[in-house]
Amino acid sequence: MEYRLLGNSGLKVSTITLGTMTFGGSDNFAKIGKIGIDEAKRIVDYSIDSGVNLIDTANMYSSGLSEEIIGHVLNGKRPGNVLISTKARMSIGNGPNDEGYSRYHLINECEKSLQRLKTDVIDIYYMHEWDGLTPQEEMMEALDTLIRQGKVRYIGCSNFSAWHTMKALGTSKEYKFQPFVTQQIHYTLEAREAEYELLPIGVDQGLGTLVWSPLAGGLLSGKYSREDQFQAGTRFSEGWTEPPIRDWDRLWSIVDVIKDIADYREISPAQVSISWLLTRPSISSVVIGGRTLEQIQTNIESNQINLTEQELHRLNEVSKIHLIYPYWHQANFAKNRLSEADKSLLLNLV
Repeated sequence: MEYRLLGNSGLKVSTITLGTMTFGGSDNFAKIGKIGIDEAKRIVDYSIDSGVNLIDTANMYSSGLSEEIIGHVLNGKRPGNVLISTKARMSIGNGPNDEGYSRYHLINECEKSLQRLKTDVIDIYYMHEWDGLTPQEEMMEALDTLIRQGKVRYIGCSNFSAWHTMKALGTSKEYKFQPFVTQQIHYTLEAREAEYELLPIGVDQGLGTLVWSPLAGGLLSGKYSREDQFQAGTRFSEGWTEPPIRDWDRLWSIVDVIKDIADYREISPAQVSISWLLTRPSISSVVIGGRTLEQIQTNIESNQINLTEQELHRLNEVSKIHLIYPYWHQANFAKNRLSEADKSLLLNLV
């Protein structure tokens, strides 16, 4: 297993993170997976034995059941010095303060997550989604308090836009609060919008980037095709709607190239998709999940795949994005003065 620094921090994380959205299976999350304690223990044990040192969850996954299962499996212990990340922000009840980044909500949810996880400290605490109502000063001060109390070690954001992220970082700098060191984003061969600004921010601001749903909900795993799209028993056949696909023909063209490379290499399409992500700028780790131990095993082994320059070129070409303004203008007139952050978007497109 390879380990990379989490942005500008001194923390090293495995390039594969175990995602646990499939643990529990209550509420709407039953469409994704219904893994109980026994199977979760097998998955966690295998992942740790394989060198995975980060387990990712969220307070909203199956209404806290995912956290409870992790807490039960680990039982207050950290074999292999395993790290735990969780998240807060989403609605977890019907009350007026049951969502968002108020000091009230964040501190309450942190305490509840610590109890469910049976741990004294959360290693990485992600702000799960933007909240445009709570002042940034209140959010960052509450997180700084949790860090000073020893309940949280590092903080990050997830699903923020570029200006949201920079506003939070600016607030931290102005008030001398602990800053975000990581961002967790959706980024795949099909969905490369993060290259416009989020990956450049990762490079420029020293944010370690983790990727959620690296297989686009399974669409890039090889089990779907133009001819046989949504089999029974998959999340899409059960009404799951993420991620949105705007150009299905483009998606299947990407899948065709992935499968072609996978067949030639005698590896799985999922491994091709994940290993491509690990070559991208600012990526610290890819959050993988699955409904079975076998899927987890396959995805973890992506860490061992090294794609050739030719294979990377084919994948980049079939999935490349159009330059939107102001980037097409910069490509025309600024390409002789590009920073490393600029190059994370423009280098392969100009």
